[in-house]
Amino acid sequence: MSYTSILTESVGDVVIIRLNDEQSLNAASPQMVEELLDALRETSRSGRAIVLTGVGRAFCAGANLGSVAYDVGESYDAGAPLESHFNPLMMTIRDLPVPFITAVNGLAVGVGSTIALAGDLILAAEEAYFLQAFRRVGVVPDAGTAYLLTRAVGRVRAMEMMMLGEKLPAQKALEWGLVNRVVARAEIDKAAIALAKELAAGPTRALAEIRKSCWDALDSNFAEQLARDRIVQRAVGHTADHREGLAAFFEKRTAVFTGN
Repeated sequence: MSYTSILTESVGDVVIIRLNDEQSLNAASPQMVEELLDALRETSRSGRAIVLTGVGRAFCAGANLGSVAYDVGESYDAGAPLESHFNPLMMTIRDLPVPFITAVNGLAVGVGSTIALAGDLILAAEEAYFLQAFRRVGVVPDAGTAYLLTRAVGRVRAMEMMMLGEKLPAQKALEWGLVNRVVARAEIDKAAIALAKELAAGPTRALAEIRKSCWDALDSNFAEQLARDRIVQRAVGHTADHREGLAAFFEKRTAVFTGN
């Protein structure tokens, strides 16, 4: 599939995907989501870590409302794009078999904010901000927004973000625990790629299970999590990376993981 709304490049085992529609501040059109879905599925098979960012001064300005025709008659269904595009995108992100880093280079609005906050590791430029703008057009936060926010910052702060629809600057997002690091805009690509390279050099199967454990833990009770840990540990114990990790530990050297 050839892309026009996104750009992709590889740096070793790291794949960088850039949302690429500066005119709309990288607002997510159906075409962009389709391309992003395809790129995530393809690159997660060839790379060992993925970085998602945007071109220009924005990460993503939310859904591209101007990219579709609106007829608000009785048959109008504002939720249809969720079923066809955004929900599959969020599930694909959740189920990726490799680490997923979001580098929020600028504003992240609406569903763009939700996509940004779905990263395993989230870096934000100093000038970046997050804005839950759904209320401004009379709809509810969607694509898993309430799920992610309430679990990340609690019900009260999630309510504030979604009901007031105020900008949350990057530094405040860091203080709230929504992002991992805030860096200068000029350094965000470098910082994200450095983290991705570190993860790409790691035990890929174990990292995949770590991210899956974190997602599962959001909905599991303690006993369920203990049972899952037992099953997963048996599986990763048979990987070549585990054998290499053990050998490196006893030989007092740095492990060289191959992702197998």
